Amino acid sequence: MSEFINENVNKTDSIIETNTTKKNQEYSADSIQVLEGLEAVRKRPAMYIGDIGVKGLHHLVYEVVDNSIDEALAGHCKNIDVFIRPDNSILVKDDGRGIPTDYHTKEKKSALEVVMTVLHAGGKFDKDSYKVSGGLHGVGVSCVNALSSHMKVEVYREGKVFIQEYSCGKPLYDVKVIGETDRTGTTTTFLPDSSIFITAIYQYDTLATRLRELSFLNKGIRLSITDERETNADGQHPSDSFFSEGGLKEFVVYLDENREKLIQDPIYMEGERSNIPVEVAMQYNTSFNENVHSYVNNINTHEGGTHLAGFRRALTRTLKTYAEKSGQLDKLKFEISGDDFREGLTAIISVKVQEPQFEGQTKTKLGNNEVMGAVDQAVSEMLSNYLEEHPREARMIVDKVILAATARHAARKARELVQRKNVLSGSGLPGKLSDCSDSAPEGCELFLG
Repeated sequence: MSEFINENVNKTDSIIETNTTKKNQEYSADSIQVLEGLEAVRKRPAMYIGDIGVKGLHHLVYEVVDNSIDEALAGHCKNIDVFIRPDNSILVKDDGRGIPTDYHTKEKKSALEVVMTVLHAGGKFDKDSYKVSGGLHGVGVSCVNALSSHMKVEVYREGKVFIQEYSCGKPLYDVKVIGETDRTGTTTTFLPDSSIFITAIYQYDTLATRLRELSFLNKGIRLSITDERETNADGQHPSDSFFSEGGLKEFVVYLDENREKLIQDPIYMEGERSNIPVEVAMQYNTSFNENVHSYVNNINTHEGGTHLAGFRRALTRTLKTYAEKSGQLDKLKFEISGDDFREGLTAIISVKVQEPQFEGQTKTKLGNNEVMGAVDQAVSEMLSNYLEEHPREARMIVDKVILAATARHAARKARELVQRKNVLSGSGLPGKLSDCSDSAPEGCELFLG
């Protein structure tokens, strides 16, 4: 019997040893994969564009449009047109300088092909070409190329028309000249790869909202969008054109058009601190909500960051200092919080930073510490000047803040009263004070004292 047991134990040990050896052999140097070129983008697209749903699909358009906006920031572009084609492909056309097409010595190919097919390649690293830009890592348009089943780029430059097409990020032929022209710019057409995205249907309103936003952030630049998938009663394709002369002031008015304004005209501040241009427009309304949007180099930082923190700090400190000096807080017997200063506030904060540090490729949060101080200082000075020059509006704003603080304080007191009543009622009564009416025998009485 013992021989039988020993024999089975030996067989089990042998099987375990064989499986362990097999696993060790399977995980070897051959198991380490190196993704070359744009393979990494196709393998892990969400790392570069956020997700593969509706948000990521529209992000492709934003990446291409942002390149045209960067040309506008550099002073070389005035018109940007977006078309949704009948097959749900996207065409983006601008009148910028055009992507360089000459021979790239290091990569031994056209600069256009380098920009479109090589990660971390672009003109945004050279601050002589772009002082500020939304593109930072040189991966934006090449990611769009990688995630498109077909892409075509036409460049109008140096009197010639250059063209190159791609499939899933790979060029179908070398850059070639197909004609002559008297204009400059770049036209990009791409069809998102339906095998990667959950949906490949573009939403007109989503794209139009982003283009309208960009027109407010870049006054003097015209942006348009046309939906070629539909035709209206006049036989025309639905389209919108956006152009702003007032910039952020018009943006705030647009956001607050359905709210009752507290002051007639938006507060507009524009200045520069530590070589960081700061632009702010703000408006108070009679609502109870805060509606603040922050931008860095035209990129909407949904999660805020140091520029938003600097603005909030300056707003709270400056308004509180003015309110104390004016004597409006003399009768107030409780502290005002930062939230009270932002109740009913609609504001746009836009900064231009040469070397912004974002959290991730999708750029939703700014991390530069120096930007906080620059925005804080700029807003403090400009807002202080506004309050001194507009005492009537300043008093109305402070009254609104005091009202918000009073309501918050009253709500807290009411909440504390309700909680105290709950503790002192029913089964919450401690010890001898508990209610015995339901559980005690007949004749039971509660004596106090």
